[in-house]
Amino acid sequence: MLLPEAVEALSALAHGHRLAVFRLLVRAGPDGMAAGAIARETGVPASTLSTHLALLHRARLIQARRAGRSIIYAADFDGMRKLMGFLAADCCGGRPEICAPFVAAAQDCGEPA
Repeated sequence: MLLPEAVEALSALAHGHRLAVFRLLVRAGPDGMAAGAIARETGVPASTLSTHLALLHRARLIQARRAGRSIIYAADFDGMRKLMGFLAADCCGGRPEICAPFVAAAQDCGEPA
């Protein structure tokens, strides 16, 4: 991940509603959730939610797919891993053992193999 992509992703997460939506979708796992369910769970009005979802999608932190008349949103675990890897790159001045637990946790999260 390059710096501009990391800045975009972090900027997308730097809002309370977007962070809540992202964390909800991480908990939901690869199956994701319909936009209406996201709005109910987070209390974010549907009219505002679409803007938040678009920003998270553009930042490659969530994915969207159509299921009948609904759009299902899910965390983009690959994008999340790339951001976490970017944040932990060159960890602790050449002492990667300090960040090893963090890096291992980042690699283990997401979709099951």
